[in-house]
Amino acid sequence: MTQPPSFPPEYPEPTGGPAHPDAAQVPPGRPPVPGPRQPHIPPQEPPYPQPSQYPTAAPQPPQYPTAAAQPPPYPAGPQPPQYPGAGPAPHYPSAPQPQPPYPHAAAAPPSPYPQTSAVPPPASPLHPHHIDTARGRVHVSSRQRHTDATAFGNLLLHLPNFLCSLIVVALVSLVLGDVGLLVILVWLASGALVFHRPTESALARHLLRLRYPTPQERATLEPVWREVTARAGVEGRAYELWVEDSDSLNAVAAAGHIVGVTSFALNRLPNGELAAVMAHELGHHVGGHAWSGLLGHWYALPGRIAWRLLRAVTGILFHVSRAFSCLGVAFFGLCVGGIAFATISTLYGLPLLLLGMPYALAAVGRRSELRADRHAAALGFAPMLAAVLEKLHQQEQETEQARLAAAGQGGGEPPKEKAASRLLSSHPDYHTRLHHLQEYLQPAR
Repeated sequence: MTQPPSFPPEYPEPTGGPAHPDAAQVPPGRPPVPGPRQPHIPPQEPPYPQPSQYPTAAPQPPQYPTAAAQPPPYPAGPQPPQYPGAGPAPHYPSAPQPQPPYPHAAAAPPSPYPQTSAVPPPASPLHPHHIDTARGRVHVSSRQRHTDATAFGNLLLHLPNFLCSLIVVALVSLVLGDVGLLVILVWLASGALVFHRPTESALARHLLRLRYPTPQERATLEPVWREVTARAGVEGRAYELWVEDSDSLNAVAAAGHIVGVTSFALNRLPNGELAAVMAHELGHHVGGHAWSGLLGHWYALPGRIAWRLLRAVTGILFHVSRAFSCLGVAFFGLCVGGIAFATISTLYGLPLLLLGMPYALAAVGRRSELRADRHAAALGFAPMLAAVLEKLHQQEQETEQARLAAAGQGGGEPPKEKAASRLLSSHPDYHTRLHHLQEYLQPAR
């Protein structure tokens, strides 16, 4: 019997498989050479090829260039003209995405004050205070003028001045002898010249520095004046329009028929605000303020002239008395005091009333201004008049600031008006006048 081989048979290597690294390498075609007997080693499983290890992550696709290959440059030809507004085509996303709004400019912080749109120029019909002056038939009231309480008060307060002037004229008439009585009568009748048209014209030109309007200015004034008088039911042709060359906002009503405005008011105000100014002056004429004030001023003129002469002579005598030391000043004081006491005693204290007359006349003047404001507001010009008062207030502040700057006090606050100055002012302050217009500015319920 054939003995089994003492070692396990050699298994052929798998064709094409990789050789195990621990296996002995036998050259092909040679039989194994018997050697010493080796200890029995249990057979080992032949190594099988392991499956290929694949990556756990998916293979990355090849990287392509982000931009397409540029075509070869061609020779540059004439370029078409660039039209405004043309630009590169906008890039549209593949999926619709909400786009946040991008402001074209940085947003300004909100202003604490209300923003108003640009106001058209004063001559524009789109101005909020522009009025339509095209009017057809006009109703004229049967009562053109009246004399209100302020006009009566003005005349009464001028009575002491009138009596003083009468005394002065009487003293002058004594010097003239036989014609002295005629001088007194002529002076008393001269008050009628206030309503005389040629005298009014001379007064307007020489005393008030007014002039007749040019054709262009008249073309602006007359339609506005016609609208104002039509609303008031007054015959507008009974008055004369005048212009004052001034850069301030002002107007004047004088004598019996004079209505004057400044060139600033004529050229810078909308026709509605100009109508409010002229309606205010018409209120002075309708209420009798203009003629009563001028009449009282005319009859007080001789007394004022005498008072100024007396002050001048007293000043000269005082300076002469100072040359004689204190005794001369004391003697002068005794003389002046004696004359003043004798005059007051003789005239029953009438001269003392003259000391308080300026304050009383100023109070009546402020009341007449408020009545004229009410007259303009009743005609429908309350908003325009309030705007005019605002501009007038600003102009007064600018004038005061310029005066302080010229005096070297521009860095500080403007000084408060003294009580005596307020009492002697013939016009109310801005806030008082605006307060009396509130009932006309409130919307109708």
